[in-house]
Amino acid sequence: MNEPVLLSATWSRDPVVAGPAQVNYVLIEARPATVTTTTDAPPLNFCMVLDRSGSMAGAKIQQLKRAVSEVVAKLRPQDVVSIVLFDDTLQVLVPAQQASDLPTLQNAIESISEQGGTAMSLGLDAGLAELQKFHAADRVGRMLVLTDGQTWGDEDTCRDLATKIGALGVPITALGLGDEWNEALLDDLATNSNGESDYIANPDDISRYFQQTLQTAQTTAVQNAKLLLRLLAGVTPRAVYRVSPKIANLGYQPISDREVRVDLGEISGDGASVLIDLLVPEREPGVYRIAQAELQYDAPALQISGGSIKLDIPLNYTVDASASQIAPAIMNTVEKVTAFKLQTRALSEAEAGNIAGATQKLRAAATRLLDLGEVDLAETMQQSAETLEQGKQISAADQKQLKYATRRLTQRLDDE
Repeated sequence: MNEPVLLSATWSRDPVVAGPAQVNYVLIEARPATVTTTTDAPPLNFCMVLDRSGSMAGAKIQQLKRAVSEVVAKLRPQDVVSIVLFDDTLQVLVPAQQASDLPTLQNAIESISEQGGTAMSLGLDAGLAELQKFHAADRVGRMLVLTDGQTWGDEDTCRDLATKIGALGVPITALGLGDEWNEALLDDLATNSNGESDYIANPDDISRYFQQTLQTAQTTAVQNAKLLLRLLAGVTPRAVYRVSPKIANLGYQPISDREVRVDLGEISGDGASVLIDLLVPEREPGVYRIAQAELQYDAPALQISGGSIKLDIPLNYTVDASASQIAPAIMNTVEKVTAFKLQTRALSEAEAGNIAGATQKLRAAATRLLDLGEVDLAETMQQSAETLEQGKQISAADQKQLKYATRRLTQRLDDE
């Protein structure tokens, strides 16, 4: 059977010098075996849950309507679309239906207008009901949520609904527009559904983020992907980070002393990759199998359930120090992950009142970012450190920029 994804592993240093235990990084990549086009992509079940509260007035609502219209225009007749609007009330603007009557859909979109407050749980609950109408194993489900404000008093209900949506195998792409939305809540919506969250600073960029979400759904190769890593005795995992399509601290679930599991969710487009920080044991010269990676997945479009790919990960130990080679691309990724870790810890320490620790980490992250050529983000880091030293708080806009821009450090430039 031809596998729908290809699995590979690359060490940051290979060979290594034989001797004491040492740290090494391995990048495990899972990429679609073939390029999925819109023509041959499985049918979609695509639900948009959109904030139309009063704060969306003006450019926000106009750009939102444009973005929704452009998404609908790229759907195929066999795709299913639904559109749910929420303020402090609810409107199912487009009940779940095949996207075959484009004029009617576009007329409905044009009628969107802002009003009222914000009660996100109403939208999520209605969106779940619409997704369930056409839920099927051979359809790729996706919920896209956009808000520009805080929902009040129903955050836990929103989290519970995200868990239910994720249980359907439908990831949520949760997008916050502007500076006033609850990033902890949107991050939880993404985490609970195996989706992702992101920050849109400018209304003009709404369409780009909507198009990225649609493209990811259209190019989904496998779903429910899980990476199992079986380790040689003496090998210790220290950290696991997803590095593409965006950086995230995935953590890992110990299954036994020598086996861990990482949930990857969907793999689409340019694939997914995981950076694993390992302490490898002392060894004499030779080639040793350090680990075995196994990717478990479902591919409904290919009628595969419980598919599996295994890959042995060997490492060469040598006595010749000059033969030990560093992989520049992997170390570049390590530096990006380090910048992400530093800013994450910095914001946590700033919130806890440890200003000295926060500023030190922000400046360390800025140094790495300058070395990586990320000048604008480095400048924001430096300015944020100075703001903290002056006894002020980092602005909401800068906090979101620091948090979400560092997640995107490994994103392909043509996805920007």
